[in-house]
Amino acid sequence: MTQQFYVSPEQLTKDRADFARKGIARGRSVVVLSCRDGIALVAENPSPSLHKVGEIYDRIAFAAVGKYNEFESLRQAGVRYADVRGYSYDREDVTARGLASVYAQSLGAVFTADSKPFEVELAVAEVGARVDADHLYRLTFDGSIADERRFIVMGGQADAVGDALTGRWDAEHSFAEAVRTAVDALRHHGVSAAGGTSEPRARLESSALEVAVLDRDPLTTRGARRAFRRFLPAEVGDILNVGKVGP
Repeated sequence: MTQQFYVSPEQLTKDRADFARKGIARGRSVVVLSCRDGIALVAENPSPSLHKVGEIYDRIAFAAVGKYNEFESLRQAGVRYADVRGYSYDREDVTARGLASVYAQSLGAVFTADSKPFEVELAVAEVGARVDADHLYRLTFDGSIADERRFIVMGGQADAVGDALTGRWDAEHSFAEAVRTAVDALRHHGVSAAGGTSEPRARLESSALEVAVLDRDPLTTRGARRAFRRFLPAEVGDILNVGKVGP
């Protein structure tokens, strides 16, 4: 006779959550933070093509940690949602809050119904006219959503990096200052390639970083509606070495 074991729904939920957390904890961290110039998105990412940070719509960006194929499918779905909503209604109707709600529903459905949960954590950011008008939403693998202020940290050592940023974040920082602050926190509290806490690193090379921003006033700074801009490695190097953004 085959022996059968009963697993309670509570235990199954716990096992799913533990599985997802372990996958996310192996990833390198991502920082999203508001500042005077807009919102900066800084990720430890040595890959030049597999992006952890991306554009969703005019003033909305996306960042993620975890399994690339899973969060990339969510990013693409978010772009489609934004395009359809903006076309069907108005561009102003596309908001980070609406997008975060759609992501929360999708993640929650996968967590409860599929054979395994997504091993991802997401951030959706929308830049406003002022720092206090920025919207930062953090979404976890089970569909939980949090409306954050100042900054979001995700990935292997999120608590340690967040603690480091708490005393350093400044609403009046420029993009260059915000990026240097984020990189300094990642350098001291990042994750080694093997997944364990690393010793403080002498530096993080620009080639190992993915940096993008949402300009607060792109029409003035760049004559464009779209606020998202990705920094080239040379620009990141200038920020870290000299404190000046390249052309």
